[in-house]
Amino acid sequence: MPRSAAPLARTCGIALTCGIARTCGIALTCGIALACWLAASSAYAQSGAAPHGWLFGTWTGGLFPVTGDLTVQACLAQPTVIFTRDVVMRATLTEPVYGQRVVETARSGPSGTDFKFTPAIDPVAATSRGLLGMEPPKPAAGFGCENSDVLHVQRRSENEIAFPGCADFPATLVRCTGR
Repeated sequence: MPRSAAPLARTCGIALTCGIARTCGIALTCGIALACWLAASSAYAQSGAAPHGWLFGTWTGGLFPVTGDLTVQACLAQPTVIFTRDVVMRATLTEPVYGQRVVETARSGPSGTDFKFTPAIDPVAATSRGLLGMEPPKPAAGFGCENSDVLHVQRRSENEIAFPGCADFPATLVRCTGR
């Protein structure tokens, strides 16, 4: 039995007795330990929410101050930023589609969340002329921060956030709530 299974077996209240004379006992004990380990790991996986889960959903503002008379319909009709588990999308004033950044890591603390995105510039595309000699695609849009692959989200309240140091988002953002 691997060393890592022994603490799990103790946690489940199983005494590991893997002696040669107890072949049936080994199989039973190892099977119970494996079942207990699988139950513990699946329970951990289900309870382990994403560290940035508090951000999931649509947010508006950032590009402009949010007025107090913003309706839910207006907020949901054109959100500025959308947070999901794997992607953060942002609107720009000059593009009709949302820029998407793939989340590489997310680390949350009491004051907010720090994101690290996959690199915005593909190293192969940056050193070549692209397919058939055409210009390579533009790099993924950042948030106007000091590093286009990093985003610091500051929690102002449950429904208000800011991107400190990001020129593209000088104002705070508010969560689009309700339906």
